[in-house]
Amino acid sequence: MATGEEEQEKTYIWEGDYERTWEAIKEDESGSLQAVVDDILHRAKRRRLLDRPINVRLGMMRHLYVILDMSKSMEEQDLKPSRLASAVKLMEHFIEEYFDQNPISQIGILTTSNKRCERLTELGGNPKRHIAALQKMLDRSCENEPSLQNSLELAANNLRHMPGHASREILIILGSLTTCDPGNIHDTIQAMKELNIRCSVIGLSAEVRVCRKLSDVTQGTYGIILDEPHFKDLLLEHVTPPPANANTESSLIRMGFPQHLIHTEKNKVEKPSMCMCHLDSKGSQGFSTTGYFCPQCRSKYCELPVECKACGLTLVSAPHLARSFHHLFPLDTFEELSVSDLDSTDERFCFACQVELQEQTVYRCPRCKKLFCLDCELFIHDSLHTCPGCTSSRPKQTTTTT
Repeated sequence: MATGEEEQEKTYIWEGDYERTWEAIKEDESGSLQAVVDDILHRAKRRRLLDRPINVRLGMMRHLYVILDMSKSMEEQDLKPSRLASAVKLMEHFIEEYFDQNPISQIGILTTSNKRCERLTELGGNPKRHIAALQKMLDRSCENEPSLQNSLELAANNLRHMPGHASREILIILGSLTTCDPGNIHDTIQAMKELNIRCSVIGLSAEVRVCRKLSDVTQGTYGIILDEPHFKDLLLEHVTPPPANANTESSLIRMGFPQHLIHTEKNKVEKPSMCMCHLDSKGSQGFSTTGYFCPQCRSKYCELPVECKACGLTLVSAPHLARSFHHLFPLDTFEELSVSDLDSTDERFCFACQVELQEQTVYRCPRCKKLFCLDCELFIHDSLHTCPGCTSSRPKQTTTTT
């Protein structure tokens, strides 16, 4: 253990060798630096795509708790207009991307301030509910110090009951350099490891030793933001499902596909009823005539995906399950080519947007051999998950006559 800590400490920038970073920037024949700048921007756009693991088992059914720091440090204005406002804005975009790429997963939001932790939203699959709750946070005041231990224990109390085949994750957005905990946080970190909960941290100030240990022990990630665009990049890294742990269970999962009905039986008069999601709520939310009814026990729910509280059946939507298919069989990485390497017979237009290829680098699908520009290549791998060239051309069928 001591050897690993020593190796970690040697990775700091100020302990490394002196580097002449300016020598990597060279002028072209005309004395311009534009080519070097374009290459840096090009590499930055594709960095997240190239960093994705290949042939690694992923956790498709994810249960993620996001812990947002609401301490006094979130009022700092190094991010405009404030750390809290910037974090909420980027969190809204993250939640939309999360459910777009993980439609059968769930997310919940916790806040920590005044040495305590509060639950903002329960685990659920409705992005509108989470975004609406985040927007109301801007009217709240930031108080005192956060409590990392109380936040981890509250999230663990909910995640410990998740099935073994699901991915259990915690993402902490921390602006404070201190944490006020009631006990030994190292015991809590060890409990996270035993519960198979992956904990990741995004720091808004500087690196904190306890956060580094938390992420290392639980096989999570720890990043410190440089500016708002870098903050966005660190958040979006958690959109793609993480590699599954070795002790994650592999089993067949029974699922139900409920339809959105007005009432349970057609012959009966429509009567409002309370859904199982909001039985404990004090308001009128969830009391309506519509909902999703479990095909096994007829329990009512207002959103999917969810695990039935009565019979334990996992309820999902068929389109959501189909959209998660690309995590099992990801699209092949396109070949990176220079325009000068293309044959004279190749078309110089992007097959997707039909725009003439102006950049020096183009991308070619290894199967259909169609060419694409950088923006279309990123859209295909990040959102579409299928090659337009492969889907538009069907293999020729040969018929034999006897």
